[in-house]
Amino acid sequence: MSRARNHLRAALSLAAASARGVTTQVAAQRGLSAWPVPQEPSMEYQDAVRMLNTLQTNAGYLEQVKRQRGDPQTQLEAMELYLARSGLQVEDLDRLNIIHVTGTKGKGSTCAFTECILRNYGLKTGFFSSPHLVQVRERIRINGQPISPELFTKYFWRLYHRLEETKDGSCVSMPPYFRFLTLMAFHVFLQEKVDLAVVEVGIGGAYDCTNIIRKPVVCGVSSLGIDHTSLLGDTVEKIAWQKGGIFKRGVPAFTVLQPEGPLAVLRDRAQQISCPLYLCPTLEALEEGGPPLALGLEGEHQRSNAALALQLAHCWLQRQDRHGAGELKASRPGLLWQLPLAPVFQPTSHMRLGLRNTEWPGRTQVLRRGPLTWYLDGAHTPSSVQACVRWFRQALQGRERPSGSGPEVRVLLFNATGDRDPAALLKLLQPCQFDYAVFCPNLTEVSSTGNADQQNFTVTLDQVLLRCLEHQQHWNHLDKEQATPDLWSAPSPEPGGPTSLLLAPHPPHTCSASSLVFSCISHALQWISQGRDPVFQPPTPPKGLLTHPVAHSGASVLHEAAAIHVLVTGSLHLVGGVLKLLEPALSQ
Repeated sequence: MSRARNHLRAALSLAAASARGVTTQVAAQRGLSAWPVPQEPSMEYQDAVRMLNTLQTNAGYLEQVKRQRGDPQTQLEAMELYLARSGLQVEDLDRLNIIHVTGTKGKGSTCAFTECILRNYGLKTGFFSSPHLVQVRERIRINGQPISPELFTKYFWRLYHRLEETKDGSCVSMPPYFRFLTLMAFHVFLQEKVDLAVVEVGIGGAYDCTNIIRKPVVCGVSSLGIDHTSLLGDTVEKIAWQKGGIFKRGVPAFTVLQPEGPLAVLRDRAQQISCPLYLCPTLEALEEGGPPLALGLEGEHQRSNAALALQLAHCWLQRQDRHGAGELKASRPGLLWQLPLAPVFQPTSHMRLGLRNTEWPGRTQVLRRGPLTWYLDGAHTPSSVQACVRWFRQALQGRERPSGSGPEVRVLLFNATGDRDPAALLKLLQPCQFDYAVFCPNLTEVSSTGNADQQNFTVTLDQVLLRCLEHQQHWNHLDKEQATPDLWSAPSPEPGGPTSLLLAPHPPHTCSASSLVFSCISHALQWISQGRDPVFQPPTPPKGLLTHPVAHSGASVLHEAAAIHVLVTGSLHLVGGVLKLLEPALSQ
């Protein structure tokens, strides 16, 4: 079987090269640069994104991977075939000097810290991450910035047409959505000549399509937890085995302190692969003898991510023979859980500046807007929601007291998707003592046809609305368990009043009056903000949004409140939709 695949790969590469009158070797070296950019006037950014959205959905891709997970080599060889058809070989990726990072929690933040540190050394950085919050081009960054719409459009159509022209009856013409973007990121980074690429694993590690990388400079594993159980396994140990799949022979890898079980799995996986695995010392250990390290990302849990990022950047600089990687202190050899401790060094000024300047929207992000403070965190696993709760409660303790005479109000805006357990996540949020809980799908508007970046073909509108109603039921059940007093007074509906845009207006005896479901993010934000956010000012608020009897008294409280604290969590896609409305510049 493997021999047949090799023959197919060679045939495809040869056919693609012959079509352009160049040798296979030259085609691989040139990648997409030899292919002209289509000049059709309609092929603009939104057209490219709409075409991208027609590729196999993420849900379908997960289902396919789940069926094939017994043979990961088959998946990686399929990705290599797509890479070859696009004009590259896996050996070409070695030129990207890759930092490969996986984990359950904090892998994106770790990548953001690492990229910013190395950018502060004057290096040209590439950064591939997922998912995007507002625009898909956020997934492919150069020097910390999403590539421009023009650059995205150019490389998208080059790759799309290249794959179309190299298809034959023995293969599918287009890879799924995430694989396509991974291929595209590799081409962008090579053609734009970055000095290094920070590559965040999509899901897992062993079966992830980014794992065609043969020779990264260094690998990292952030905190592990339970997520994507249908694909990765239902225990942290099984998930650790998947994450350790990115380890490579002779390539150093670093991990933060994990529970003993998954840490032992990572250690055994590294030994089997002959990968030198090190345990990161704490940030406190690196701060000894120097001033405290300031982080651009809030939350105590970000210190673990920053400690890992420092080790990844330090190791990359040393392996690339770059000077100024940090001064090694007197050796502190030791073993913890039979793993060697990574070196303790004094972070350089570049490292300190990189940590302080790191920005990673949607993760422990705070937006202050008049009486409203929005707390945005895409936590979606039990352990990450616990960290989110700690961050939110600490932020409230350190807040400035409002000068007005009205009450302070706490609002939860929540959604959860996939195979996650919403009841477990909502229970963890109960200690925040929210006055109101609001649920809505990850839809910016009821119809997202005007913006391709926000389109999602994996589920139907009915499915996402039913899911929100289930979340409301879970919350109401938890409310009853907590014996929470009814915070609402529901006036009688106005005769002939406008139809409400709220969903499921349950009578008070069947539904906790402190929870509401809206059909989209925009409607939820309009109710929460009551027109008091100076930036989010919809031109024509829909009639009936604020006058439903169940919401009426709550609207009055929000309108008169001296301060409104809104925690948005449960899904990065929800956070992205909120950011799209609260920060219009992100959509430009």
